[in-house]
Amino acid sequence: MTTSPIDLAADSFAAELARHRTDRGLSKKQLAILMGFDPSYVSHVEGRRHRPTEDFARRAEAVLEASGAIWQRFRAYDQLRHARAGGAHREPPVSGQWLPPGTGLVVERELASLTHTGDGYRCVIRRELYNAGTEPVSRYLVRVAVDRYPNDPGRSNRHHREHPLTFAELQLRAYRDDGGEPEPMHWRAKHDRDAFKEIWLLFENAEGRFPLYPGDRVIIEYAYRVGREKWGPWFQRAVRLPTRHLAVRLDLPVELDPQVWGVETSLSSEEGPLRTQIQRHDQGDRALFDWSTDDPPLNARYRLQWRFRNQPPDAEPDGPATGVRVRASDRMRGIGILQRGDDLLRQPARPFDLPRQEHTARDGVDRLCATLARLDELHPFNKGVGIAAPQLGLGWAAAVVRPADRMAEPVVLLNPRIVDSAPDTDEQYEGCLSFFDHRGLVPRALRIDVEHAQWDGSRIITSFEYAMARLVAHEIDHLEGRLYVDRMAPGVPLVPVGEYRESGAPWRY
Repeated sequence: MTTSPIDLAADSFAAELARHRTDRGLSKKQLAILMGFDPSYVSHVEGRRHRPTEDFARRAEAVLEASGAIWQRFRAYDQLRHARAGGAHREPPVSGQWLPPGTGLVVERELASLTHTGDGYRCVIRRELYNAGTEPVSRYLVRVAVDRYPNDPGRSNRHHREHPLTFAELQLRAYRDDGGEPEPMHWRAKHDRDAFKEIWLLFENAEGRFPLYPGDRVIIEYAYRVGREKWGPWFQRAVRLPTRHLAVRLDLPVELDPQVWGVETSLSSEEGPLRTQIQRHDQGDRALFDWSTDDPPLNARYRLQWRFRNQPPDAEPDGPATGVRVRASDRMRGIGILQRGDDLLRQPARPFDLPRQEHTARDGVDRLCATLARLDELHPFNKGVGIAAPQLGLGWAAAVVRPADRMAEPVVLLNPRIVDSAPDTDEQYEGCLSFFDHRGLVPRALRIDVEHAQWDGSRIITSFEYAMARLVAHEIDHLEGRLYVDRMAPGVPLVPVGEYRESGAPWRY
């Protein structure tokens, strides 16, 4: 049976609602009280038994302060609902201009351009911002990320450790433009890593402060440079705020004969080709590639990629060829990951006593994160990857899970337990760091709700769906002394990794 687009849109709304509710640490009953609804109604909407109404969506957006995410999901559902109704009598559709309280900043237009220069690339981002919130905005977060070899994460990690991105080379400049003389914006570093920087652009400079007040609009522009040895053949835009229009331009030399294509992904769909076409036109010796979209969903990612047909591929070797083939499990064992047969993998992990053992917990999570970084040098984990403390010989209930998007922040799970799961399941092939020479077909729920601890000992519930649900469930099994082979159907054989045909591909849903 094929699921209709309107059903998918309603499911997307329910998933967004559940995600923001659990992120706030609220039960369904608590949210219902804050919204002024009967508790059973919130439960029915999240359970897909009731469809959302405009009033429900407005109140949920305002209470959960979801930066427009819940409202945008409702708009998508509402537009499909009215389209299906055709010419029948109905209430007027929801206005695309209305944004509920708590929405905060809105990007009305963004133009991102990347220009190939003689020694690298120059990036210019121009955003038209509107403060739809109730508080003045005094800073704006931007991110600069590089990935020299996007199809080989291990090689990229090694490269950027040896050649880290620096603030000095970026030559970052930012301006606020109100239609008069542009005002320079000061900036402050938030995160400084080898391959990415997060930066606060401040609505202030040496002459004073100029916050963006509720109801006001402004254009900000920032520019930076990255050397060719650090920038790979890709340019990605991530939608982190409600956005009306997004446009991207690549400016590349004609003489290199560039070929450009693009892919997109979102929380509700796997990676696929851009839905709108990239347009090319040449100006003299420059090839300009333009792409745009309207009303992109929150958390969507759009990546333009290219190759130069008149430039030979990078021939830098990956390392010496010894002629000796090392088994995958031996490489995992070499970085300290216990292998199948070790008794500790079959023992339930001990929960942390938080916040008393916060220091111990943080040390364990740091070790897990460091191992994840080393794993990228051994294998391209395009499905995402997780690791549990027992796999490093630590008997504590901690795990770290990184989504398939390597730019996303890892999820830290302390003392986790699954408190609810969807009745719908599917079977996908899984691998395990503790016997990496094989893959096995494992049934899992398509959604799980996980209660887990914060550093201060408080507990929250987070919902995970599809690929993340599978990754998180796999790691929680480790903490309970269970391996994925325990969940395989009787008689289903393991597949040697050399015969597995889906290496390097994400799971399909």
